[in-house]
Amino acid sequence: MSAILLILNAGSSTLKFAIHTRAAGNGTLIARGLVDAIGQDARLRLLTAPDAADAHDVAVAAADHAQALAQVLGWLDARCPALRLHAVGHRVVHGGSDYTAPVRVDARVLADLDALMPLSPLHQPHCLAGIRALSRLRSGLPQVACFDTAFHHTLPAHARRFALPRELEARGIRRYGFHGLSYEFIAGALPEYLGETADRRVVVAHLGNGASLCALQQRRSVETSMSFTPLDGIPMATRCGALDPGVVLHLLRAHGMRPDELDTLLHHRSGLLGVSGISGDVRVLQQHSDPRAAEALELFAYRTAQAVAAHAVALGGLDALVFTAGIGEHAASVRADIVRHLAWLGIALDDAANACHGPCISTSDSRVSAWVIPTDEEQIIARHTRALTAA
Repeated sequence: MSAILLILNAGSSTLKFAIHTRAAGNGTLIARGLVDAIGQDARLRLLTAPDAADAHDVAVAAADHAQALAQVLGWLDARCPALRLHAVGHRVVHGGSDYTAPVRVDARVLADLDALMPLSPLHQPHCLAGIRALSRLRSGLPQVACFDTAFHHTLPAHARRFALPRELEARGIRRYGFHGLSYEFIAGALPEYLGETADRRVVVAHLGNGASLCALQQRRSVETSMSFTPLDGIPMATRCGALDPGVVLHLLRAHGMRPDELDTLLHHRSGLLGVSGISGDVRVLQQHSDPRAAEALELFAYRTAQAVAAHAVALGGLDALVFTAGIGEHAASVRADIVRHLAWLGIALDDAANACHGPCISTSDSRVSAWVIPTDEEQIIARHTRALTAA
């Protein structure tokens, strides 16, 4: 039987999965899909399947993540009986200050990650629920945790620190950064696209439902826009991004908002959705005639361009700008609007190349090159899982 790796990425109501061969190197993707609407009308959707006859969208019983995982394992056993599950890799959002590299999961690791729940209450529980469910369903199967925060452990002290009393920093209140698995993939891919510029001053814009930026020097993180939580930085689909903390104090004092109401407001009712009043989906806003849709998109482009400039400060200049993730890879008009604000930095857009999504979207005489590079977090997780579970 051929050995395979299962890669899991658990969200609040979704369980994304990918199946890779265990072969050396990067292996091969066999299948990719997700269980969405967990706890409601759950469906198992296959985005890439090993057989054209596989159903691509079927209703499943999945009241929680454990049942969703059981559905994935059941599909795997039924449709791929010649494949043997060797190990499972998980995307874990928060590794705190201690976990700066992927690790095999054991009881001590799981206890440490439990202790980080207060730092990521929206994401960490779902990550760990998948690990625990798999321990019950397939006892003894090796599991590897790969952390979204780990890539940013190279941040210098001045980039990690808030201007708060040092005793709070000692309690873990500091800037961590996220989307690290995506940035790790892009950092590894840069030489293929940028050649000798790869190790110079590069800003990567991971623009998706969640959005952030990262400044790379020698392909290592030296600054990033998300900080203590994935709520900070640029506006996102439904998250507010950077916000004057006085606004939070005002909402608590003057409007009597409870912490859970603030949580809902800042995470789920703000960002593009909050500004437009229509949707957090860029595709919907681009097609909408309501002027608030255009205003939301302009705010997103403006704040993103501001963040690019701020990250250039961390690098002492800029040699290349890279767009990645759903919006970054597919929304040509959004990229154009962002670059328009950055013309003074020396970025000249090639409109035809941008319309075709690159990979190079800048003109030949642009002082700063601009690129579209697809990311693949699952491949990074598979690579680490393969390495940490090699016989």
